[in-house]
Amino acid sequence: MQQMTSSKLYFRLLKYVAAYWRVFALALFGMVMVGLTEVALPALMKPLLDGTFVYKDQSLMRWMPAIIIAVVAVRGAAEYTAAYSINWVGNKLVMDLREAMFGKLLDLPTPYYDDHASGNLISKLTFDVTQVTAAGTSVLTVIFKDSVALVGLLVYMLWLNWKLTLLALVMTPLIVGVVRLISVRLRMSSRSVQQTMGDVTQVLQETIEGHKVVKLFGGQRYEAMRFGEQVNHVRRFMMKQTTAAAASVPVVQLLAGFALAAIVYLATQQSSANEITVGEFVSFVTAMLMLTAPLKRVTSVNEPLQRGLAAAESVFELIDQPGESDQGRTAITRVDGEIRFEHVTFSYANAERAALQAITLTIHPAETVALVGASGGGKSTLANLVPRFYRPTAGRILLDGHDLEALTLASLRANIALVSQDVVLFNDSVAANIGYGVMRDTSEADIVKAAEAAHAMEFIRAMPQGLHTLVGENGVKLSGGQRQRLAIARALLKNAPVLILDEATSALDSESERHVQAALETLMRGRTTLVIAHRLSTIEKADRIIVLDQGRIAKTGTHRELLAAGGIYARLYEIQFAPGRVVA
Repeated sequence: MQQMTSSKLYFRLLKYVAAYWRVFALALFGMVMVGLTEVALPALMKPLLDGTFVYKDQSLMRWMPAIIIAVVAVRGAAEYTAAYSINWVGNKLVMDLREAMFGKLLDLPTPYYDDHASGNLISKLTFDVTQVTAAGTSVLTVIFKDSVALVGLLVYMLWLNWKLTLLALVMTPLIVGVVRLISVRLRMSSRSVQQTMGDVTQVLQETIEGHKVVKLFGGQRYEAMRFGEQVNHVRRFMMKQTTAAAASVPVVQLLAGFALAAIVYLATQQSSANEITVGEFVSFVTAMLMLTAPLKRVTSVNEPLQRGLAAAESVFELIDQPGESDQGRTAITRVDGEIRFEHVTFSYANAERAALQAITLTIHPAETVALVGASGGGKSTLANLVPRFYRPTAGRILLDGHDLEALTLASLRANIALVSQDVVLFNDSVAANIGYGVMRDTSEADIVKAAEAAHAMEFIRAMPQGLHTLVGENGVKLSGGQRQRLAIARALLKNAPVLILDEATSALDSESERHVQAALETLMRGRTTLVIAHRLSTIEKADRIIVLDQGRIAKTGTHRELLAAGGIYARLYEIQFAPGRVVA
């Protein structure tokens, strides 16, 4: 994404705030009231000193305590209203941005996930977006409350003594220059912090997910070193940020101190010439001293502003990513399941050679076709083109005569079910994992029927809450065979005419494989099935076997035909079933 200017980023953030303009307006009203009451306090000093102590005004003596209480009460109520309202809007802003980012994650194409670490994406939603709140809350508080206070105090000071006020204003250009110099450094360090936080999240996620490998292979020291390096990078960038932010305040205060010293000197000269009363001098000095706090916040606001804008860049970079291309206009219903590849070529980004080269293949309805070959031969790539996870570089794929590019993604994928080696289960109930997505309203009876057909009810009934038992993160409480059978039950419930089996039994023991294979045979019945398999024993009954070699179709035939013909398939079979070799 092309970098946006600070003003464009800020106005884009405000568009999200516009939906809550009533609460936002209430917050601004409260801030303005707080700013005005800040002017009222020093303004009371002149009549308090001159009217009560010098001129002994009895009426003023009676009313002054009540006026002070009223000003403080109004200020307190306005402060509470402003703080509550602006934080309510800020939290709504973060919620809306997170929902927009998560919606984009759901819509991003598969190649985007291939190129971006999941830890960095998670960091955007958990860390970066919270930094935006500063730009939407504390910055606005300064802009409205403290700016009103500054302007009000300066106007009052000009009215009270314009000579002293002009002397104070001499330092303004110097202060603005200091703030601008520090802005650039703050934005750069904020970007660096966000990037390194993504790296921290990535290391953390990998270590948590791979904790068994870490323990078994003694990787604790290595992972601790990796994590230590990343958090040290974060610390260094945070210190750069702190250095820049910390430098701005004392520099501004030093400049303000010079101005204060000069003003006090000039005020004493005016007092000697009877040009200023005690009340006026105290009121002026009080107003000038009260300028310090809002001036400090105004000069300090640059840090959260730059941090928030850098975070906004990161957030909008994700939101502005193009989603999956879905230009198809044809919405198909249930298909027969004929799949035709016509001179299909596919290359991954920055790959040295094409993953698939000029593949021409027709799979008939209800036919089971197995894809075999060495790793990197193009088996999974070919299967991933069918649901349009990837798009062919050249050639086209047709489903029942319809070009996949002409079909809507929803209608295409409604006709396809997937069971893979890496089963994805969600930390939800067994029933919710079987009746997932568009099937979430399926009756329990139909879920039970699908689970029975998948040979899954035998272990589901033994669970504490049966179908309503939580399976844990990615089914951690289940065995590999049990997870596979839940995935098969999910595919059975979907009842799609096209089925993709991606090494569905490769990681199972013999007993689990027997159950899963029986469930798969039920699932495959009457469906067009594309099977990716390394274990050749699982595809002996396939109608056809396609042997892929370096992205090309090397041979086609049945199990017996390919064994008789020799070549790649026969060699793979010999390797797996050589005499004396134990095949799991």
